[in-house]
Amino acid sequence: MQLSVDQSSSADVIDMEDIATEDQDVYEEDETKSCLVYTKHTRIEMKDFCTEVRALRDIERFLANPTILLNVCVTALEEIMDIMMEKLISKLRGCSISLKKAKNAFFSKDSIHRLSHVIQGTEKSEGSGWEETQGWLVAMAEVSSVHHSNVAIARLRHATNLGRTLQGTHLVVLVLSPRKTKRTKSSLETGRTFATLLSNIEFRQQLLEADNEEEFLKVIREYKKAMEAEQHKKDQERTRSGSVLKVTSSFDQQGDLTKGSKKYSLIAFGRGIKEDLKRRWPHYTSDFIDGVIGHRTIQKLAATVMFLYFACLLPSIAFGVLNSKNTNGKIGIEKVIISQSCGGIVFSLFAGQPMIVLLTTAPLALYVKVIHSICDDFNLDFFAMYTMTGLWNAFFLIIYSLFGVSNLMRWSTRSTNEIFALFISVAFTVAALSSIHKEYNKPNCVGLPYSTCSLCKQSNTSTHDSSTCTSFNSEQCFCSREGGVLYLLLSFGTVLLGVTLYNCRKSPFLDADKREALADYALPVSVVLFSFIGSFVFKDIQTHKVDYKSTIKIKFSSFSSLSNGAVLGSCGLGFCLSFLFFMAQNIVSAIVNNPSNRLKKGTAYHLDLLVIGILNGVLSLFGLPWVHAALPHSPLHVRALADVEERVDQGHVHELIVKVRENRLSLLISHIMVGLSLFMLPTPLNYIPSSVLDGLFLFVAITPLFNSQMFERFLLLVTEQCAYPPNHYIRRVPQRKIHLYTIIQFLQLFVLCAFGFIGSLSYIKMIFPVLLILLLPIRHGLVPKLIHHKYLDAMDANL
Repeated sequence: MQLSVDQSSSADVIDMEDIATEDQDVYEEDETKSCLVYTKHTRIEMKDFCTEVRALRDIERFLANPTILLNVCVTALEEIMDIMMEKLISKLRGCSISLKKAKNAFFSKDSIHRLSHVIQGTEKSEGSGWEETQGWLVAMAEVSSVHHSNVAIARLRHATNLGRTLQGTHLVVLVLSPRKTKRTKSSLETGRTFATLLSNIEFRQQLLEADNEEEFLKVIREYKKAMEAEQHKKDQERTRSGSVLKVTSSFDQQGDLTKGSKKYSLIAFGRGIKEDLKRRWPHYTSDFIDGVIGHRTIQKLAATVMFLYFACLLPSIAFGVLNSKNTNGKIGIEKVIISQSCGGIVFSLFAGQPMIVLLTTAPLALYVKVIHSICDDFNLDFFAMYTMTGLWNAFFLIIYSLFGVSNLMRWSTRSTNEIFALFISVAFTVAALSSIHKEYNKPNCVGLPYSTCSLCKQSNTSTHDSSTCTSFNSEQCFCSREGGVLYLLLSFGTVLLGVTLYNCRKSPFLDADKREALADYALPVSVVLFSFIGSFVFKDIQTHKVDYKSTIKIKFSSFSSLSNGAVLGSCGLGFCLSFLFFMAQNIVSAIVNNPSNRLKKGTAYHLDLLVIGILNGVLSLFGLPWVHAALPHSPLHVRALADVEERVDQGHVHELIVKVRENRLSLLISHIMVGLSLFMLPTPLNYIPSSVLDGLFLFVAITPLFNSQMFERFLLLVTEQCAYPPNHYIRRVPQRKIHLYTIIQFLQLFVLCAFGFIGSLSYIKMIFPVLLILLLPIRHGLVPKLIHHKYLDAMDANL
């Protein structure tokens, strides 16, 4: 049994609103004219009473104020509808609607007066084909003058011929709904509820046999109770079987995480790595071949290489500047680029999942700053302390990988992943906005620093302007106030152009191949264009440039100068740091391996963690910055190599990944290019303004939000209900529970941000990795006490 929607309208009238608002004189005039009738049949799914919360509520609302007509004797469709509408309108409260207006909404505007929107069932015929169910129909309409959906049910005395496919109709359902309402409360959704009821042949027979209105309602109540009992039974089964974990964790995609298996053990030394190697080794050769073979594969590879090159190089420069400032030049731009290049090349060759992108990140830069502060406070050698902390971190990561600790991340659900991903977006946004704010408060000064140019500082509040400074040879400084405006223009110009090109696949301009190419090269095009604008078009305006100082002195770090107490302290630092690496690496891996990405070559959580541990241990020995899996670069890497198709669901467009070209070449080639960029320092990389780097930060902060369910649910808080997307959790979860869950998630995000950005004491920020671990018990211990498991299933599942 299936449901189908029949939409009929005249060729010159398509919109239901136009039908309802047309002047009656025009309506009568059109009846005398010949016209064309457009009919469209659409298959829709039956309502799932066990998961979709609106289904039972629609029935409850009808039972609270039922409109029922039994044994209707008339046989003409218009007469039946007139009787039903008159009774329905008479019971409406707080609104006024005429019979003519309601009739115009239900019928097409032509001489035939065909019902505009109808739901019928389909069933198998005797010849093994399919035909429409003739015993019932659901007619729907929407008008602006009613406040909620209203339903009337009529049972005809005799089987009546109401037209083609309705030769033996017994039951007619009429649904009248407001035009502006939430999608799950629309006439189509309400009609789908009652159409699903009527598709049950036994239920229909009971309605036909009811002697009076009380028995008629009793049949509906009993059916509703049966649905509630079935729903309760499924909830109990779900709770007993622990299916919440089965549907919410990407880690259950591994073959070695099946409950009840001997492999599901933390004491199985090295078994996880062995399973990862067994899973990924057969694909090692194809990881290179798949990067060059296939339709449009070369174009996708080239675009992805350019995207990764800019997306990894420019943050490396920015974090190099930050690390140089935090360490007094001990770790600079060159070291970050070398670390990025070597880390990416090694990971692309030896890691299990080459779609993951490594990067030094803002939390790591914060940790380096904390270590430098500790060295200054206790008069310790920075490189010795840094190396020892990195070695302890590597030691713990290797232990985690050998003992399969990543299995614990099966408790990490979509909620945890999205909170961490949104935290990274906030981190990039804070870094960019802080630089823009600094440019306005401390404009670029030529000749002397801003802090020593007293006359320029006075020009902020006095009658002096910035040009006045040049007339005083004793001061010999010039502060460019207009530089702040240019800085803002370049930053927001970079992100606006990048995001516009990234979304140009949905544009009607050009053809599909050109739109795809522009979207693939969105970041390189925006960076190059606005770097040219900043460095050449506005070359006379002084702004902050990347402070490049050649500090490349790579040598083996000795830690023999550290005392036993310092070694013990570095062990504590390394242990906390390993939490950050463990959570970040596994969360990013889970996001990349999400089933919606359709990756086919398997996961490698334990092997990847082992490679990260060894890699960062070697980087620590040479005083190079640490790297781990990065957001949003890794999922954007997957997206860049993917073919997608658009799906439209009731007017809402969403993208679906069809295929991903899983390969190692994109990561390998891009990081070889990053390494060769060392020869581009200082020229031509110094032509990239700092403002463009901030624009890139905003770009990588904004683009992941398009696919974030957590951010989508946040927007629902300020979205009109009639514009809610008709997705799975809107159908299955009450609105208040959706908003409560969103608020809980953002409270957790606020706490992370408070310790990551707002805290004034650097030592306090060291507990940030511990807070990441605490997200897991909060999700599985506290949240289920506030929100039922079946609702968490719907909102926290990896779909």
